Parts: sequence; C-alpha cells; structure tokens
Amino acid sequence: MTPSRTLMILLAAAGSLGILLGAFAFQYLGGLDPCEMCLWQRWPHAVALGLAIGAIAVGGRLLTLAGTLTMLVSTGLGVFHTGVERRWWPGPASCTGEAGGMAALTPEQMLNPALVEPVVMCDVVAWQMFGLSMASYNALASAIFAMLWARAAILSRR
Repeated sequence: MTPSRTLMILLAAAGSLGILLGAFAFQYLGGLDPCEMCLWQRWPHAVALGLAIGAIAVGGRLLTLAGTLTMLVSTGLGVFHTGVERRWWPGPASCTGEAGGMAALTPEQMLNPALVEPVVMCDVVAWQMFGLSMASYNALASAIFAMLWARAAILSRR
C-alpha cells in the first residue's frame, strides 16, 4: 500500500469521524435533537470508518471503491435533506409537513402528549452558518470525502 493511498483513506476517515463527533456534540452537548433524516446521514460515516480500517489493514481496491460509493450516498442524503429543508421537494411524511406525522397518532396520543415523543421536523433548519444547514455541510464534506476515497482507489491500481 502506498503512503499517499493510506493518507487519502486516513483523511477521509478522519473527516467522517469529525462529522460523527460533531453530530453527537450538537445532540448531547448542544441539546439539538436530530431529525429522522439527520440520523440517516450518520450511517454512511460510520460505515466509512469500518471501510477505512479494512482498506488499510487488507489493502486492495474494492474497499476504496466501497468507500467512494458510501460517501456518494452520504452526499446524496445531504443534498436530499437540504432540498427538504428548503422545500424544493417533499420529505418523509413522518417528519415533514404541517402534520409532522400527526396522522399516525392514535386519539389517545393526541389527547395525552406525554405518551408521544416529540417529532423533530426534517423540513426545519435547526442550525445554520453562512446560510448553509448541517445537511448542506454534510453534503459538501461527503463530496470531498468521496474524492479522497476515489483518489485512494486510483492509487490502488498502481
């Protein structure tokens, strides 16, 4: 395995770890509960960490290609969530719209809110910086990580 290939994988893995640590910090230190789509966006980063360990330990091109694909999926999820937040397209009925999943509640749950955990809305921007939401930053970062994984895959051929 070439040192530059390993560096690309380590940079991508460090980025995914940073994304996950940031998400958990916002949740547990900042009190910002994630919506359903935010939780979806965590999974590719966790998978990428496992792929990075495997790619460094085993080598080969297959795991680096899987890392690239995983980060492209993460990019897509971030773009999709950004579109839902900006109301470019509809999101899951369970966490978007006026009802916010209210249609799935029983009459008892509607009359006693203590029986239901609050729904964090996916179509509401909970935090933003410079006009971009966390979903937007995830999409941008994931695209960069995908490029790092792709570069590692290219270097695997040599």
